Amino acid sequence: MNLFTDIRALVIENLTVMQAEGVLPEGLDFANVTVEPPRDAAHGDMATNAAMVLAKPAKMKPRDIAEALAAKLIADPRIELAEVAGPGFLNLRLAVDLWRGIVGATLAAGGDFGRSDMGRGRKINVEFVSANPTGPLHVGHTRGAVFGDALASLLDFSGHVVTREYVINDGGSQIDTLA
Repeated sequence: MNLFTDIRALVIENLTVMQAEGVLPEGLDFANVTVEPPRDAAHGDMATNAAMVLAKPAKMKPRDIAEALAAKLIADPRIELAEVAGPGFLNLRLAVDLWRGIVGATLAAGGDFGRSDMGRGRKINVEFVSANPTGPLHVGHTRGAVFGDALASLLDFSGHVVTREYVINDGGSQIDTLA
């Protein structure tokens, strides 16, 4: 579940309805429409640039597009407030029930919350640490071990088949050469 992706889909769905109703012209490209956190949290939970991006190709004022889109979005139970700001940005506040549902789903998923199959079983080899045996160990080696293991765990959690390689440099011929 990605809330920003879901709300972006809702915005595009409503823009498509606006095209069918003749509010917006046909043939607009929605690829550059984004839904993201607003710069200031006081402005809401999310903001969309839809009106600003579509104004020029639609040959309309961005504020007019934003007001029409706000009227559509507020009808959805997930949206508590849709407010036009500035020249045509649209700030959205999500409904409390939506947040409750997300918290409930998170708790129900437990340790599997966020797990995905994005990696689709692709194999990845993560090699980490490999401290130089001819120099002193330092905190950077520990950082490399922690980072490498964390990265491997994240890749595993996202559906990759991960092989962890912790290389032990025992010195061998290097130490013999120095001796």
